[in-house]
Amino acid sequence: MGWPLRWALGWALVALSALSPVSAQSTAPGNDILQPDTMQARVAACTACHGAQGKAGADGYYPRLAGKPSDYLYHQLLNFRDGLRLYRPMTHLLAGLPDDYLREIASYFADQHVPYPPPVRPVVSADMLEHGRVLAMHGDPARGLPACVACHGAALSGHSPAIPGLLGLPRDYIGAQIGGWKNGLRRAAAPDCMADVAHKLTPEDIGALSAWLSSRPVVEPYLPDPAGATTLPAECGSQAQR
Repeated sequence: MGWPLRWALGWALVALSALSPVSAQSTAPGNDILQPDTMQARVAACTACHGAQGKAGADGYYPRLAGKPSDYLYHQLLNFRDGLRLYRPMTHLLAGLPDDYLREIASYFADQHVPYPPPVRPVVSADMLEHGRVLAMHGDPARGLPACVACHGAALSGHSPAIPGLLGLPRDYIGAQIGGWKNGLRRAAAPDCMADVAHKLTPEDIGALSAWLSSRPVVEPYLPDPAGATTLPAECGSQAQR
């Protein structure tokens, strides 16, 4: 039995053990029973937390995987496996998996296209939302803060090959990830431009950005800008990571 099948079967059992007999049969699209050595079976441990087809988990901490740039997803899998991102369940899940298999997983989720739900408007002040909008759209040149749109695209839909979109994400997740960069729990290949940005953000900035970004509706087609469509304001190692 090869490593893909061993990993798939083992983690499919882990993922499915928490489900009822009825829900276990509806894990794969079309309510089909999971078949060994299919991508649906191999990623069952992923979709147990991140939702069917990677559409996002039920709470605010398991983000959407579906439709993200393939290189971005691949880099995150590498970073979890190799310790640049610190979250023990993910590190344990990915330990020992080869790069080529991680690329397969990333490509699978990048090819999933699932409708986005409408955003939930956060219960915050209009001033807080406006602060988040200004940071996202214009940055703060006096503090050397680039606008989010400068890297993540005018529609905040991402930038190929490896910059993700920022809309359609829960407020708690956005705040936690910026905080992770600020506190060294999340890192990327050097030069780590997001860490540089996060270190310049105050707690008030992070709260405002996460509130505003999570409040914005996704307008389809929501696709990353093509590579080279714009010049990034900083050199980012994630764009060259392989």
